[in-house]
Amino acid sequence: MTFFQKEIHLKPFSRGFHLITNEVLDVVTEINQIKIGQLQVFIKHTSASLTINENADYTVRADFESHFNKMVPENAPHYKHTYEGPDDMPAHIKTSILGASVQIPITNGKLNLGIWQGVYLCEHRNNGGSRKIVITIFGN
Repeated sequence: MTFFQKEIHLKPFSRGFHLITNEVLDVVTEINQIKIGQLQVFIKHTSASLTINENADYTVRADFESHFNKMVPENAPHYKHTYEGPDDMPAHIKTSILGASVQIPITNGKLNLGIWQGVYLCEHRNNGGSRKIVITIFGN
């Protein structure tokens, strides 16, 4: 079995849901050496997350942001962790709901995603800054 791993810094994204599939693929040129395997993307932050969803219609990403802001509102009176601003505790909750990593099968040197699927960086802070992700490929 072969393993490749890279850590990259993504540019700062505005709050919301952003496709990063191409940013991931741009740095893992070794993917073409894997016939059967997995790609894992892991984000090293507690206020941004990753998920896989619709890659064509941007309104899906806007709807995700609207829904999560309603589901996990800012300034809820029961939050105790508030010293980093009103978007901080909701960002932690949203991250725990969505998760810090995604795994995607690799088949014949390509990601085996569905035709409408892409990898999202979910930025839950108003000013989250650059995000670090670790990309691991393994397989035969």
